[in-house]
Amino acid sequence: MSLKPNGLARAAVRFKPASFAGTFVALMMSALVVAACGVLLETSIRASVPAERYANAPVVAAADQSARVVADTVDGPEETAYPLPDTARVDAGLAAKAAGVPGAAGAVPDFTFPVHGGDGPAGAFTGHGWGSHAFTGTALTKGAAPHAGEVVLDAGAARTAQVGVGDTVALETADGPADFRVSGLAEAGAGDTADEGADGGATAWFADTEAPVLAGHPGQADAIAVLAEDGADTKALAAAVGKALTGSGAQVLTGDDRGEVEDHGLAYGKETLFAVGGSFGGIATLVAVFTAAGTVALSVGQRTREFALLRAVGATPRQIRRAVAAEALLVAPLAGLLGCLPGIGLAHWWFGQMQDRGAVPEAVELHVSGFPLLAAVGVGLLTALGAGWAAGRRPAKIKPGQALAEASVERLRPGVVRTVLGLAAVGGGSALAGVAASAAGSDAANASLGVVMLFMLAVALLGPILARLCAGLFGLLLRGGDASASLAAANSRTNARRLASAITPIVLAMAFASTLVFMHTSESHVASEQLREGITADHVVTAPAGLPADAADRAARAPGVDAAVSLLDTQVLVPVRGGGETSLQGTATQGLSGSGAELAKVQDLDVREGGLDRVGPGRIAIDKTLATATNVGLGDKLPLYLPDGTKAAPEVVAVYGRGLGLPAVTMDRAALDGHVTSPFADTLLVSGGEAGPLRALGEVTDASGYALAQNVDREFGAWANYMMAAVLGGFAAVAAVNTLVMTVLDRRRELHTLRLVGSTRRQVLRMLGWESLLVSAAGVALGTAIAMITLTPMMRGLTGEFPHVPPLLYAAFAATAAALGLASVTLPAHRTLRDRRP
Repeated sequence: MSLKPNGLARAAVRFKPASFAGTFVALMMSALVVAACGVLLETSIRASVPAERYANAPVVAAADQSARVVADTVDGPEETAYPLPDTARVDAGLAAKAAGVPGAAGAVPDFTFPVHGGDGPAGAFTGHGWGSHAFTGTALTKGAAPHAGEVVLDAGAARTAQVGVGDTVALETADGPADFRVSGLAEAGAGDTADEGADGGATAWFADTEAPVLAGHPGQADAIAVLAEDGADTKALAAAVGKALTGSGAQVLTGDDRGEVEDHGLAYGKETLFAVGGSFGGIATLVAVFTAAGTVALSVGQRTREFALLRAVGATPRQIRRAVAAEALLVAPLAGLLGCLPGIGLAHWWFGQMQDRGAVPEAVELHVSGFPLLAAVGVGLLTALGAGWAAGRRPAKIKPGQALAEASVERLRPGVVRTVLGLAAVGGGSALAGVAASAAGSDAANASLGVVMLFMLAVALLGPILARLCAGLFGLLLRGGDASASLAAANSRTNARRLASAITPIVLAMAFASTLVFMHTSESHVASEQLREGITADHVVTAPAGLPADAADRAARAPGVDAAVSLLDTQVLVPVRGGGETSLQGTATQGLSGSGAELAKVQDLDVREGGLDRVGPGRIAIDKTLATATNVGLGDKLPLYLPDGTKAAPEVVAVYGRGLGLPAVTMDRAALDGHVTSPFADTLLVSGGEAGPLRALGEVTDASGYALAQNVDREFGAWANYMMAAVLGGFAAVAAVNTLVMTVLDRRRELHTLRLVGSTRRQVLRMLGWESLLVSAAGVALGTAIAMITLTPMMRGLTGEFPHVPPLLYAAFAATAAALGLASVTLPAHRTLRDRRP
C-alpha cells in the first residue's frame, strides 16, 4: 500500500484542522518526552571529563575503578561494571617499570589524602607526594624539597598555621599525629589547584617515600603518571606501558579517560544519567506511545461517520486505510520535529539541575545529536501509523450500511480480542502483585513496576467496560440531582467509549504521579522515624573534614559522659539477587570505633537477632531487609566488596531493623583501614555530659538536629522522584486535557441540539460540569487503586511498612485532576455554545 498522501488525507487535514489538533499535540508531547530522555541517555553513554590534574601526563596507569559481575544470559556471559565507592589503588612499584619503557621521560606514583592540622590553627589540608610537582606545575618559592619527617606548604597554609621554613608544624594523618619540619614553601600548580575546588584549599607535600604510609595505604598509589619524552607518540607510549605492566591489573589510560581517575563522580553521574535517560526514559517512552496512540485512535474513531459515508459513496477499504496512513504522514513528522525543540530545552534544564545538585560533575557536557531526535520523530510516526491502522481497520472492512449504523449508535459490546487481552493484563498484574508481596528489596520494586504497567494496559483495553461500571456507580449519585446531573449520568452510560477515552489519561497521570511521589514519602517517612528513634545519644558531633582520630577518647574524658563512639560513614557493594540476576547494591555502612556494647548506648539499631557486642574483626551486623535480599542469616558469611573493591566475606553476628534510616551494615572500623581515602570519622555520638567541652572537636547538635541534617542529604532522591512524577504526570495531564477538549469539540452538534430542544446554556454547561467531575472521580479512583496495588507490596518489601500517603498531598493531586477536567470541558464548551443560539 502506498503511503503517499492522497486527496482524502489532504482534504481532511486542510478543511478540518481542528480534528487533527489533538493528535498533533499528543504526538508533539510524545516527541518532547522521548527526545529529552534520549538526549540524557546519549549523554550518559558519551559523558567524559577532561584531565586536569593529569593534563601534563599523557599516559596514566590506574586500577579499575569498578567492581565487575559476570552473569549468564541468553546471549552468553555478560559483564556489568559497578562504580566503587572509593578509590582502588595500584602498586606504587609499577612506576619503576613504567619509567623504563621507550619514550617515557619518567613515571611518578601519585598520592592524594586528607591531612588534619592537629590542635593548632593549621586547619585541614590536602596531602600529596612531592614527586607530583613534575606533572602538576607546582614549584618551590622558598626552601627545599621535603625528606622524611618534612613537609612543604603552600603560602596560604603556612600563613594559616603561622609557620615558616625551618619551623615545626603538628599534623595528623592516617599514620597518626606527628610533628613535621617545614622544609619549604611552594606555589601550587594548575594540576594541584584543579582538585581543590573553587575555594582553593590548603595543600601540603610530603616525601614520596613517606606519602603512602601517611595516606594509610603503604606500598600503594592512587595512580602512576607517566611523562613522555619530547616528540614521543602517546599511543605508542601507552602500548609500551601496557605491555610493561601486563599482569598487574592496572589499566593504561590516555585522553579524557584520565579524567575518570581524577573524578570518581563521573561514574556515578553516568549511572544517574542512564537511570533517567534509560530506565525512566523507557517507561516515559512507553507512556508517551501509549497516550499518543490513544489520542490518535480517538481522532480516527471520531470520524467513523465520515468513513461510513465515504464507503457508502464508493470508497474502497484500501482507500480508507491509505487515507488514515497518509494523515499520519502529514501530521506526525511535523509534530515530532516541533516536539524535539522543547525536548532539547527540557534535557538542558534537567541536566543543569542534576549538575547543580552535585549528581553530575560540572565538567560533563550535554551531548545533543540527531540520533535521539530521529528516534523521537520515528516513534511518533510509527505510533500514529499503528494506532491509525488499528482504529481504522473496522470502518474500512465492514459493509457501508453497517458502517453507517455503527457510526450512529455506539457498539455496546467490546471486541473479543481486546477483552481477552485486557483480562490477561489484569491477571498478569495480579500475579506480579503477588510476587511483589512475597519478595523484598529490589525484587519487590522491579515486580511492582510491572504491576503498574500491566494494570494501565488493562485500563486501556477494558476502558469501555470500566467506564460503563464507573458511570453506573457514580451515576447513582448524580441521579439524585437536578436534570443536568441526570442527563450527565445518562450520557456517560450511553457513550462509554468516549468516557473511557477521557478517563484513561487521568488514570495514567494519577497512577504514575502517586506511585513515584508516595514511594518517596513512604521511604522518607520510615527512614525519618528510624533515624529519630535510632539516635539515642544526647550529643552528635560532626566536622566537614572529619573528626580527630582521638575524638572518642577525648569526649569520653569529658565530665558526665557515659559513652562516646565515633563512626566512619562509607559504602560497601553487596551482591543481591533480583530478577534472576546478580547485581551489586551500594549499601550504607558505618565503621565502628569501640565495642558494640558502647554503640548500643548511643544508637538503637533495633536488634532482632544476635548481638552487637560480637561485632569486631571479621564480624558484622546487617539490616533485616539486606539479610532478606542476600538470603543471609545469623552465622552466615556475607560476601561483599569493601569501598576500594577488595573482596571480603565477614560473618553476620547480628540482624537489626533500622537499616533504612541508619546504615544497613555495621562493621569494625579497623576492617576499613587501608580501604578508604579518609581515615577520619564523620560522626561522634556522645551520651551524657554537656555540649560545651565537645565544641573543640566539631559542630555539636542534638539528635533531632542531626536527623534534620541527614534528611536534607536525601533531597536529591526526593527531587529526582518528584521530577520524574512531574514529567510523567504532566505529560499525562496534558494528554487528559487534550482528550477532553477533543471530546467536547466533537460534541458540538449534540450540544447545539440540546439548546434547540429548550435547554438553557447554563443547563448544558452544568451537564458538562457534572460529566467532567464524573470523569475526574473515576480517573482518580482507578489511578489511586493502581498506585496502592503497586505501592503496597513494594513498600512492604523495601521498608516492611504500608505506604505513607500525606492527606494534603493526595488531596492536591485529586483537586488538580478535578480542576483540569472541569476547565478542559467548560472552556471549549463556553466557546462552542457562544457561537450559536436557538
